[in-house]
Amino acid sequence: MDFLIKGVQMEGWRKVGDPVTFAKEYAHKGADELLFMDVVASLYQRNNLHHILEKVAQNIFIPMTVGGGVRSVKDVKELLAKGADKVALNTAATQTPQLIKEISEEFGSQATVVSIEAMQHAPGRWQALTDNGRNNTGRDVIEWAQEAEARGAGEIIATSIAYEGIGKGFDTELAAQLSRSVSIPVVASGGLGAERHLTELINKSGISAAATAQALHWDKVPLEKLRETLLQQGKYVRTL
Repeated sequence: MDFLIKGVQMEGWRKVGDPVTFAKEYAHKGADELLFMDVVASLYQRNNLHHILEKVAQNIFIPMTVGGGVRSVKDVKELLAKGADKVALNTAATQTPQLIKEISEEFGSQATVVSIEAMQHAPGRWQALTDNGRNNTGRDVIEWAQEAEARGAGEIIATSIAYEGIGKGFDTELAAQLSRSVSIPVVASGGLGAERHLTELINKSGISAAATAQALHWDKVPLEKLRETLLQQGKYVRTL
């Protein structure tokens, strides 16, 4: 059986429940998009989300981004065929950056997402990590995001490891630097624990979108409240 899981700072993973059930609930309550990540895919050299995607795609009609273990154009083709709208690359992209261009040319930049795990190592500087923060790529996050865009990525998902799962707010400095450094959409991930954190992110970073997991999984913040916050800030939310 597959489980939806959640950790803190990408460690200490806990089972939450059935991923298909949660996906249906979030879509019904007004999520704009769903993000599926197989967190141990690269570690075990696998991509194990095909059947989950098929189940979700039968009942849900909002965009889905899928990542974890994507290593080739073939992998992307299979995920898109199963119902994904966008595919996120992380480990394979850092190892073979040319893969970004190959996927973008084959399926379009709108389907090509680069996921970045960021760890701050100096004031205003972050390193790009992979495999849930286990491996340091030696790449500067801002420079890597710019390279990813130049190679054809249409979106960046940036997760601040130190903030992830804590629920005390986003890394607004990282989000702001990224949003200024690239022209493609940047999704900030890691840290949402209250509606005000979303307001702070919008006001301080100019970010394109925000992703959240633990606040919803553990019922800390209702999705309806996040939608209200976005509307109050003049941002787009999907019409129910």
